[in-house]
Amino acid sequence: MGHVSSKSDSSSGDSADGGSKPSRMRRLGRRLHLHSHHFRRRSRAHTTGSHSHTTKILKEEDFAGIALIRIISAEMKFKDKWLVCISLGEQTFRTHVSDQTDKPTWNSEKKLLLERHGAHIARISVFETNRLSKNNLIGYCEIDLLEFLSQDSSSDTEVFDLLDPSSSSTVGRISISCCIEDPVDTEKSFVRRILSIVDYNEDGELSLAEFSDLIAAFGNKLAAERKEELFKQADRNGDGVVCLDELATLLAIQHEKEPLINCCPVCGQVLEVSDGLNSMIHMTLCFDEGTGHQVMTGGFLTEKEASSGWMFKLSEWAHFSTYDIGLRSGSSASHILVYDRRKKRLVEEIIDRKIVLSMRAIYQSKFGLGLMDNGAKEILRSLSEKQGKKMDSAESAKEIPNFIEFFKGQINMDEVKYPLEQFKTFNEFFIRELKPGARPIAFIERDDIAVCAADCRLMVFNSVADSIRFWIKGRKFSIQGLLGNEACSSAFVNGALVIFRLAPQDYHRFHFPVSGTIEKFIEIPGCLYTVNPIAVNSKYCNVFTENKRVVSIISTEYFGKVAFVAIGATMVGSINFSRKEGDYVKKGDEFGYFSFGGSTVICVFEKDSIKIDEDLLENSARSLETLVSVGMQLGLSVKKQD
Repeated sequence: MGHVSSKSDSSSGDSADGGSKPSRMRRLGRRLHLHSHHFRRRSRAHTTGSHSHTTKILKEEDFAGIALIRIISAEMKFKDKWLVCISLGEQTFRTHVSDQTDKPTWNSEKKLLLERHGAHIARISVFETNRLSKNNLIGYCEIDLLEFLSQDSSSDTEVFDLLDPSSSSTVGRISISCCIEDPVDTEKSFVRRILSIVDYNEDGELSLAEFSDLIAAFGNKLAAERKEELFKQADRNGDGVVCLDELATLLAIQHEKEPLINCCPVCGQVLEVSDGLNSMIHMTLCFDEGTGHQVMTGGFLTEKEASSGWMFKLSEWAHFSTYDIGLRSGSSASHILVYDRRKKRLVEEIIDRKIVLSMRAIYQSKFGLGLMDNGAKEILRSLSEKQGKKMDSAESAKEIPNFIEFFKGQINMDEVKYPLEQFKTFNEFFIRELKPGARPIAFIERDDIAVCAADCRLMVFNSVADSIRFWIKGRKFSIQGLLGNEACSSAFVNGALVIFRLAPQDYHRFHFPVSGTIEKFIEIPGCLYTVNPIAVNSKYCNVFTENKRVVSIISTEYFGKVAFVAIGATMVGSINFSRKEGDYVKKGDEFGYFSFGGSTVICVFEKDSIKIDEDLLENSARSLETLVSVGMQLGLSVKKQD
């Protein structure tokens, strides 16, 4: 830091003899380095497809404030080395690893953007780190950050119970501080943060030299050429320095004419939208205000990625695995990322690595599909039949606890209708029923609103052309091929396509998305390929049009005819229906279930009959599946009534 007055410009210039006094730009560089060291990891997130605050364009009415969360300490039930991850929306951050203790302390903090209609429930997860490659999730809590906006409390520090992810038991307690800087406070403090970057002697005023450094850091060449003119314009009282209020006025006026800030002076990123609000939000999130607390490491997409040990990071570096959202993660990586619609965050679907490798070998190569053509299809059918019989045996019930443990945190036993001991076979558990009311139906009295048909990973498209562009890579996929000649009509050919993919851990009963009358069922024989995105994204096979499936046509008042296609898959040899032709059904009613495995339901709507919800379309356009539950809103009827 300099110790000269801001009014003295000459003393802060470059030393001619290269002496010990640093130049202004060197001091600026060091100062920015202190602010920006923790952004390197976040920059990686931008290159791999993460949509964080720096790339999102926010409207003024959607800006709810900036949350500053500090993870202070915890009390655990045993000693270990601990780390904490915090996830909000499509961003995850992690603390440093604590010492070996049952009372870890971190004092790590992070600023998070809050949107009025966006993600606002932060998940705090505590991991033990006694393994090289896989850290164990011990407990978690969830905090609704928007609630802090309305709280009237003398203290911003609270203690939360940490819940075991596989039960409701408490495994510890964590102390968290959270304060919310609302839009007005953010605007007031924004200029103070800007001024602090180049106010080398911290007197709250900028000399011409300091002001010039600031303009240079903004990355605006035209403004840099006019720096003296801008300085005089800002220096309203003519005292030779620019104070806080004068800088605020200048920035406000210039943003109305031509924004000064093209580049973030903290992290160096070019601002794609140079408007006052988004520039202010970006730079506010970039600032570490010198509290002395460790800033969390960022740039992660999920807490699993953030918590992984060095062996996983080595494999990631060696390209055995890549964290990304969209098509690449579904077709080539050792995991699948999906967007949880209810919690508004990315989550990771658990798949056994051995299964992933085998699926990639089969479905992502001509050689693998060649094996299918030479008899492997019959092997899959035989395997599914044998596995089905095995899962119906009394001995298979022993696998239920292991299954629940493998999908720890993804199967909520509190929702299941019957206690665990009542299931005498694995398949009885697999096709488990839920308690009444566990899946509320959106706008149940309105038949002009369609709902989700399953607990699943959802993809939606306004046309087959969109589905091929963003998701289905099979050869010559078509609605005619999916529905068959008997069920297909010209109205379906260019209609909307909705794909409900059920994973093994999901509730495996499917429900009606619309109200109407079942006209007919049509069985179409076929293969039993997996319906995992690794196969769906393969250009060498047509999973949906080659697999065994049953097409039902539902006649409705508001959507015309709706084709409901239940598709079998590997380990799913049987599709079971609980309704028959001629039945009148209400949306949300149970339609049937799949036996052991994962499978898919596809709904085809007539052209121009449904307006699918925008958030579902936006995710699908990114080749990102959305995690939804039975009964969530799918879309609104736009079909003209007769």
